[in-house]
Amino acid sequence: MKPEKIHTQPTPIMDFDHESVLDYAHENAGKSNNQTDQAVRLYYTVRDGIRYNPYTFDLSVAGLKASTTIAAGEAWCVPKAALLAALCRAMGIPTRLGYADVRNHLSTSRMRELMQTDLFQWHGYTSHYLNGKWVKSTPAFNIELCQKFRLRPLEFDGQEDSIYHPFDLEGNKHMDYVRFRGEFDDVPLDKIIETFTALSQIRVSSDKDADFDADVAQEQA
Repeated sequence: MKPEKIHTQPTPIMDFDHESVLDYAHENAGKSNNQTDQAVRLYYTVRDGIRYNPYTFDLSVAGLKASTTIAAGEAWCVPKAALLAALCRAMGIPTRLGYADVRNHLSTSRMRELMQTDLFQWHGYTSHYLNGKWVKSTPAFNIELCQKFRLRPLEFDGQEDSIYHPFDLEGNKHMDYVRFRGEFDDVPLDKIIETFTALSQIRVSSDKDADFDADVAQEQA
């Protein structure tokens, strides 16, 4: 399906009409006018420049905004995907937000207690229209996290889909895609809240004392 004009517009969450987001896009997109090159550079900017932290969970427009994520320097998968989408749209690259339910084998006791499951619903990724087709990218796990916990880092070349590997570098189960929920012009916040509330996952909230890296390290000790 070809992109529509809406796939290049700002939204309350993908707020690239905010000066900080627009500046961040232009500072990190590189000097090339090629949209594939720009998308790849922006992917790595978000993957590694914004630390993955699921304990920053906040299901509000203010909490999910691209400008909020830039200011915080850390986020979970949904706002990281939204930030990447905002940056790409700022450069005129048609971009959508995609969601899937995944069984995450990289979890912690704290996360399992809060979520009461290892099934992460509405995992966020980004979908870009490049070279005449839609390609997926997943900017969630930063390179330091991957190196520390022996995960296969997700690379993105703008040509092929970049989604989670099923196994880590040790051959252990890492991620299973259970269900793809589709791709959207904006974060389907009402649907996400409805699902998480029904499953009690809405209980996961920002905790300044929580340290995801430390929790994972303790699980692996």
